[in-house]
Amino acid sequence: MSRAEQRGVSLVELILFIVIVGVAVIGVVGALGLGTRSSADPMVQKQALAIAEAFMEEVQLQPFTYCDPDDPNAPTATSAADCTGGAGSVNDEGRLPLGPEPGESRIAGSAAPFDNVSDYNGYDSADPAVGGIRDVTGALIPGLAAYRARVAVSQQALGAIPASDALLVEVRVDGPPGTDIFVVLNGYRVRYAPNALP
Repeated sequence: MSRAEQRGVSLVELILFIVIVGVAVIGVVGALGLGTRSSADPMVQKQALAIAEAFMEEVQLQPFTYCDPDDPNAPTATSAADCTGGAGSVNDEGRLPLGPEPGESRIAGSAAPFDNVSDYNGYDSADPAVGGIRDVTGALIPGLAAYRARVAVSQQALGAIPASDALLVEVRVDGPPGTDIFVVLNGYRVRYAPNALP
């Protein structure tokens, strides 16, 4: 073999290779770091989703009756006209705007807890009377004070089901201040058992 065929890598070529690979690695690591810093915190996103799902389940499990469940006519009413006071009265759960009756709150131990899907319309955990994410017993859930949950309930026709018998439930949960994280869940509740009481 000749000397030219036995020649290996020179020191200059080795240093040049190390510099090129080093610059490429720095660029890749920098791009990964930037992506990590600007991405949403996955724990905050998952927590917001869990809060939204819990609220959606709580709302959809409530009865959707013609009359307020406190109305003595609620178990037998076949329309809002059968409620005490008739259609449009305070006992008519389809009366617009939807929302809780005076004195009702989400807290189960209160004198008048929410007892119908429509009672949740306008619920906002940022309300000073609520003061954060609480369970139905009224206890503030540790670590969730910075989150905000809002519920909107509106009448919405659903195929052949008229708007008076179908409700669109929207739950929005915003992450802690300083994050741009929010979750919005939409679901429907239809009046399939208008006389089922809690």
